[in-house]
Amino acid sequence: MASQEASISTRKYDDSSIRTLSALEHIQQRPGMYIGRLGTGDHPDDGIYVLLKEVVDNSVDEFTVGAGKRIEVALADDGGVTARDYGRGIPLDSVVACVSQINTGGKFMTGADGEDRAFACSIGLNGVGLKAVNALSKSFVVISRRHGHSRKAIFAEGALLSEERGSTMDPDGTEVYFLPSERFFPGFHFEAKHIRRRMQHYAWLNSGLSLSFNGEKFFSRRGLLDLLEAKQESEPLYPPLHYRSDTLEFAFSHTSSFNESYYSFVNGQYTNDGGTHLSAFKEGILKAVNEITQKSLDADDVRNGIIGAVAIRLDSPIFESQTKNKLGNTEIRVGIVNEVRKAVVEVLYKNPELKSKLLEKVTQNETVRKQIQAVRREAREQAKKTSLKIPKLRDCKFHLCDAPARRKEEEKIKCSESVLFLTEGDSAAANMVSARDPETQAVFPLRGKPLNCYGKKKETIYKNEEFYYIMQALGVEASMDDLRYGRVVIASDADVDGFHIRNLLITFFLTYFQPLVLSEHLFILETPLFRVRNKKKTYYCFNERERDEAIAKLGKGHEITRFKGLGEISPNEFGPFIGPDMRLLPVNVDNVREIDGMLGFFMGDNTPSRRDYIMENLR
Repeated sequence: MASQEASISTRKYDDSSIRTLSALEHIQQRPGMYIGRLGTGDHPDDGIYVLLKEVVDNSVDEFTVGAGKRIEVALADDGGVTARDYGRGIPLDSVVACVSQINTGGKFMTGADGEDRAFACSIGLNGVGLKAVNALSKSFVVISRRHGHSRKAIFAEGALLSEERGSTMDPDGTEVYFLPSERFFPGFHFEAKHIRRRMQHYAWLNSGLSLSFNGEKFFSRRGLLDLLEAKQESEPLYPPLHYRSDTLEFAFSHTSSFNESYYSFVNGQYTNDGGTHLSAFKEGILKAVNEITQKSLDADDVRNGIIGAVAIRLDSPIFESQTKNKLGNTEIRVGIVNEVRKAVVEVLYKNPELKSKLLEKVTQNETVRKQIQAVRREAREQAKKTSLKIPKLRDCKFHLCDAPARRKEEEKIKCSESVLFLTEGDSAAANMVSARDPETQAVFPLRGKPLNCYGKKKETIYKNEEFYYIMQALGVEASMDDLRYGRVVIASDADVDGFHIRNLLITFFLTYFQPLVLSEHLFILETPLFRVRNKKKTYYCFNERERDEAIAKLGKGHEITRFKGLGEISPNEFGPFIGPDMRLLPVNVDNVREIDGMLGFFMGDNTPSRRDYIMENLR
């Protein structure tokens, strides 16, 4: 111990140890600070899509100020992507600075009256976006066209290679091409479906803006009404209530479901974790219905079954991270609450039939709530008798819902990185508990196969001990706003029983907590299927292709182990598989309308059609 202390005390630390990074070097050294997760492109929030978003956001900002109504995005043959708008174009003398010098851009200038700015209500106000794209790209090309003149700059890994000026007959606007660097995104690939989804969001939020991706057109005339029509899983009970002003747009209706589903946006940015604007929107609806009925109704009675969308435009948005998933501006809450309340009250007074159907749904929600109150009380009384609040849960220190209360940025990051692993059995849980990071990773072991809850009412949660404890661990009984973990990860074995458990858990979440899935918090853990090793080297392989490649590398004298269950992987080996580079498959819903039919087909009563499907697809 003494020798170790001496080593530390004599370790070199002088002026030569201090280094000042350039802005681009800092982005390259700490990319997570600027774009969040890196990834390979499998998940819609992976870094390569954040880079594309930074480029397209600038083009959308041009449309917002009335310059340019068309944006074209296309994948290149080399794996890169090109985005072209028809706005004003970057001022030619500033092209290189705007894409390479941090804190440089046209979104800082404000006149004495607060209105003299080249952009208003922009998403990117920090002068970072295009610089991050440039710094994290193997190849980056920007072309600006203005009034018959153009300027082109070519970069590699953030370093300027060449630039040229010229004349052009092409329309004004900015064109950006970038190829993400394998240094930061090894094995990356763009998934067309993730880009299409982003293009559709841009269209819904910017009525009149025409976008195209690889020739496919995206356009919306009705804005959020078109979004609700595409997202609702069943027919609305009444025509959606829609309101639009210069800074606020919202739409909502009730469906026969008891799930709440919301889609919230700030300056065109999808905030999948909501924030101030979403909570204010929900509060405004409650206050309006209370005013109409002259009662103090339970919030759940008013909101259960709502599908809604809210979009705001804000001069200086404050997000809880660079990836902009949650809005933090508290000063806007009162204004949004009052504007929503006033608008909803006015519509309900003018539309007696709509008001009648809305209040009928509220009454139905109240009846259902009272029916399960007794069951809920019984479940809570049973929970009090246990020695721990949530038996078998090995919790972590930081939780997603704690983030607003945390002051330090590194603590907020840890809150957003919190994970709950739902594991299959105690042996797998024991390995995870030994290998986990106790600050951000919690573990909850399942006891065998969960109940198939398809078609069952919500009181099932309170009668089923395991479902009840999962709900309590997640903290979502009252609201998704209280979600305690940034990611909920199903960690089941790679065998038939494991896949069945996976399907049963997905059914549970889609049935009772659908917003958790729609807001992209549910994942499946991938763990290695094979270990291939000799006396000198060990490879962990996630599929047959990786196994065959490992065999080829090791040659003769190797051994192969096939892992069936997570409990077969020793705690010493397990750490990397749930570390920063763990492989997660997101559980996504491409079409909300198809959820019930899909669950009915796969998880409902046995039917001839399902039997025929299985027989046709057996291998």
